[in-house]
Amino acid sequence: MLQAKNGILHLPTGTVDYIRFGSGNKSLVMLPGVGDGLKTVKGMAVPFAFLYRSLAKKFTVYVFSRRRILSPGMTTRDMAEDLNTAMDALGLSSSLLVGVSQGGMIAQWLAIDHPDKVEKLVLTVTLSRPNAVIRDVIGRWIKMAGRKDYKGIMLDTAERSYSEKRRKLARLEYRLLGSIGKPKSFQRFRIQAVSCVTHDTYDLLDRILCPVLVIGGKDDRIVTGQASVEMAERIPNCELYMYDGLGHGLYEEAPDFLKRISEFADMAGNWKRKVLPGMRDRDCEGDGHAGN
Repeated sequence: MLQAKNGILHLPTGTVDYIRFGSGNKSLVMLPGVGDGLKTVKGMAVPFAFLYRSLAKKFTVYVFSRRRILSPGMTTRDMAEDLNTAMDALGLSSSLLVGVSQGGMIAQWLAIDHPDKVEKLVLTVTLSRPNAVIRDVIGRWIKMAGRKDYKGIMLDTAERSYSEKRRKLARLEYRLLGSIGKPKSFQRFRIQAVSCVTHDTYDLLDRILCPVLVIGGKDDRIVTGQASVEMAERIPNCELYMYDGLGHGLYEEAPDFLKRISEFADMAGNWKRKVLPGMRDRDCEGDGHAGN
């Protein structure tokens, strides 16, 4: 059923690692966050297929890394062009696109510049323009990368991503991860990190016309919960769901996260933006926008 496969695409711009699993007749394209800069999805087909097995009957799932060698100064829009080329190479169009964190930034550009590729869009714990919080976080990670402090990046990610309940276990897991698999170079990570704080689609979000589900965490300490709210306010055909008590790692913690994506995929027609019951804009604090 899972039919997990590791794949490599040799594109004109460079080599891209991807994985594929599932047997569904619908295609789902998943884009991971900035951690992809430290390790691509190479060799991860079976673990991903197991984690996301609930999607495998309905979808054939593709998870794309950024190309192995990134050019200095590459933007999230450039990375979206690479993704468009990769999807062309595999004959993918009109897919459900799920972008997490930086993956969501890239997904926004794909939906803006290549709407034929995106039937529906899920933007998870991401943003449309930089704010003071992400500038501070990315600045810290870039400094750690300069010192080749892999464990520091892992532990800081754990501290900022999870709920208090999950954080203790995450510290142990990420401390172990930080002790193994250290990348030979941090250059790829730095390029991806910088692209997060230069990403800005805010004034173009009204060009995303496909159905969109924005998922955020009210306690997000990396991109902020307010970043999700303001995206949903700008996208015409959008539904917003905010998790109480969860932050940037909600896609690992929320037990109904994958079910929510699957149900969104089944929805027909369009809807006007709405905030789900119990959610108020003021519930999201600490947006950190300069001048706001």
